[in-house]
Order: sequence, then C-alpha cells, then structure tokens
Amino acid sequence: MHQMTLAEIARGLADKKFSSEELTKVLLARITQLDPQLNSFISLTEELALEQAKAADARRANGESGPLLGAPIAHKDLFCTQGIRTSCGSKMLDNFKAPYDATVVAKLAAAGAVTLGKTNMDEFAMGSANESSWYGAVKNPWNLEHVPGGSSGGSAAAVAARLLPAATATDTGGSIRQPAAFTNLTGLKPTYGRVSRWGMIAYASSLDQGGPLARTAEDCAILLQGMAGFDQNDSTSIDEPVPDYSASLGDSLQGLRIGVPKEYFSAGLDPRIAELIQNSIKELQKLGAVIKEISLPNMQHAIPAYYVIAPAEASSNLSRFDGVRFGHRCEQPKDLIDLYKRSRGEGFGPEVQRRIMVGAYALSAGYYDAYYLKAQKIRRLVKNDFMAAFNEVDIILGPTTPNPAWKLGAKNSDPVAAYLEDVYTITANLAGLPGLSMPAGFVDGLPVGVQLLAPYFQEGRLLNVAHQYQLNTDWHTRTPTGF
Repeated sequence: MHQMTLAEIARGLADKKFSSEELTKVLLARITQLDPQLNSFISLTEELALEQAKAADARRANGESGPLLGAPIAHKDLFCTQGIRTSCGSKMLDNFKAPYDATVVAKLAAAGAVTLGKTNMDEFAMGSANESSWYGAVKNPWNLEHVPGGSSGGSAAAVAARLLPAATATDTGGSIRQPAAFTNLTGLKPTYGRVSRWGMIAYASSLDQGGPLARTAEDCAILLQGMAGFDQNDSTSIDEPVPDYSASLGDSLQGLRIGVPKEYFSAGLDPRIAELIQNSIKELQKLGAVIKEISLPNMQHAIPAYYVIAPAEASSNLSRFDGVRFGHRCEQPKDLIDLYKRSRGEGFGPEVQRRIMVGAYALSAGYYDAYYLKAQKIRRLVKNDFMAAFNEVDIILGPTTPNPAWKLGAKNSDPVAAYLEDVYTITANLAGLPGLSMPAGFVDGLPVGVQLLAPYFQEGRLLNVAHQYQLNTDWHTRTPTGF
C-alpha cells in the first residue's frame, strides 16, 4: 500500500479495494517503524487520523467521492492545526497548540484528507537543509548522511521514504522545490496569492506561499486542487477562479516554447547536473517542445536582494514572539526587558537570531534606503526580466539547485554557502511566479531536479509539462534503498 501514489489511492478507495482506515493504520505503523531513522515528523496524530479515516469511509459509503476523500497526508508544522501542537520547528512554539485550523488545513479536511501528523522543518522556515529545527536535523532517505533540503525537508523526506503519498509544504525562497530536488519528488510553488496564507505562520509575508509535495505531477495537481482558492481572511489571497488542474495533464507539448536562460549555466553549476538538465531538454524536444535561449540579466542580484527583504520581513513578523502572550517564556525574569531578552534568546535558534538581526539592521533609520529600498528596486528588475522573457516563451527551464544534497553539517560554519544554493529558486519568489521541480536523474546516487517556471496562474501548464515528461521517463518512480 505504501508504494501507491495519491492518484492510485483515490482509484483504490473508489474501487473498494481497501478502506481509508486500513490504509491509515498501515502508514501510521510504517511511520512508527521507520521515522526514527529520518526524524521527518514532529507530531503524529494517530487519534485524529483514524477518526478522519473512519469519517471518510462513511462518506464514501453514503455515495460521496473525490480524489482526496480518505487520502492520507501530513502538514508542514507551520500550518495551524486546532488543538494540535504547531511548533514551526522552534523551541519558541514548542508549547503552542493552535486554537484554529489554517485555511489550507480546513480545506483539505473538508475534502476528506486524513492528517497523519505534522512534519519537521527548519526553524520558522529559515534554512536550506532542515538542520536548524529545534527537534533535530531531518535525514535524506537517499543517503542518511545527507540533508533532505529545507525548509520543508520533513515533508520531503516523509514522502520520499514512502511514509505517506503527499504532504503540504511552503516555499519562501525555494523551500518546496529545493527539497523536492534533493529527495526525487515533484514539488510545486504556486503563484503568490493562489493558496491562502491564513493560519500559516509567517516568515516573510511577501514571499511565503504554500504548495504540494508529492511523487508525481498528477499527485501535485490533486493536492493543489484541494489547497487553492480565494480566502477572504487573507488580504494577499487573489480572487481568481481555480481551474481543474488534472484536466490539462494530458495536453500535447507540441509547439510549446521553452526558454533556457544562459545565466543558469555559469561556473557555479555542477557540470553533471548541467548534463542532466540538457538530457531533460532533449526529452521535451522529443515531445514537440521548441527550445530557445533567453536571458535573465538581473538574476545575479537576486540573492543579495532576497537576503535583505526576507530577513527584514522576518524581523517584523517574529517581533510578536516576546514571551508575553504565547510561546516560550523564560524563568523568573527580573523585569520586562529581561523577559524579552531571555525569552527570545532561549526560544530562537542561531539561524533565526541571525536573520532577525540582519533584518532589523536593514530596516533601521540609517540603512533603510541603502539596503531595503534598493533590494525592492532589484526585485522589480527581476520581475521585469521574467515579464520580458514570457513575451518570447511559454515556460522557463533550468536546474533547481546548483549542487546535489550536501552532507549533514557541511555548511553549518558558512551560512552564506548555504544561501548560495538558492540561486535558481529565489527569483520566482521575488517575482511571485509559480515554479515546479521534478526529478531529472542522479549524481553520486543523490537525486537532481529540473525546475520549470511559468507566468502567473499557469500552474496547470507546469503540471502538464511535468506529467508529460514523467510519462516518458522513470526517474520519479525510483525508491530509496531501505524504504
């Protein structure tokens, strides 16, 4: 059962080959047995899962249907779940039980999805390796000595290890696409505003976006269908009709114009990954796509701009965690200042503290114009580059990451080296564009991803291209040894 995709589970439930309760019990037992190797879960929700599974079976018995009805998933531990710990991977929120469900959680529950638990993540979604979690690092199931990518590494490792078919994730600078690439999954970051952020604990509000992680584009289409849509509780949610993402999966790629930016193939890209990307291009050409070289001239400025904007927004968002209203509070504070200092010093880990300090500095009176304002101007230039490119091509293709997954701890002493691994992904967040990573091969036994970017609200086009590619390749079907 654990090898089935979300689409196969939907068909099996519809054909009464097994019940949601039976499947849920199998996967919960598998998580209990195998997750100690991976550390991909922070909380397991056995009682809730079995309750939801029984309810889904009852709904099916009454004639209801739907691809998510009875399907087991997990939520990244920054989506608020009523009465269940929502920790954000931080000591600061270790004791926090959300009083309500995030919109994404509520929508998926209404569709009949079964929540198996909450997955591990980089603390407050800050990181590229899933090593900054207060609950310990997550391991990559393809090689337990390597990182699974971050910040959605718990969701990625759990799905890759076949502990469950799909999971929710979030992407602020590549945190869905990069772990997808590192663990041989398909991961989709939707257009900014496509999926509600209400109840999703914020890191950088103008960049954060929720999305699906699964093994196939078909499964991502199913999960995104349940997540997407306008939410009046979220002022950044876009009131745009949600198409049937599964309906366009079978469309032909004949004549599709694919742009390949020359800036992607610089000295920083592992040549073995470059070769796999070229192989992917050839595969898509066989399916009728037309390849064109394009340019994104301001891409080189994206990392410095991102690492001013994101920490600035983080310093503002995380100021609410002060030890007064909720979250971690230090013991016996001498006065209010001591309460603030020690609660935040004890509650936040080193990476979060680093980004809060950078952000506070960038927003300070003497430096706002020199750093934050300039970064926002660069952000506009990055967006303009994409708009010009999409006048010539339908989608943009390139590597998801410049290197395969690195060893645990390898970049801990040099945070900037880890930041540079986001070079291909952060531009989509700065511009608010949809992006998808899909499996494209292996380097030294570790998975590699190819990234696709599209114009706003063209998630269906990305899923269509990825699905057609996956019908003609088998990278996405590979399973890590031991799982």
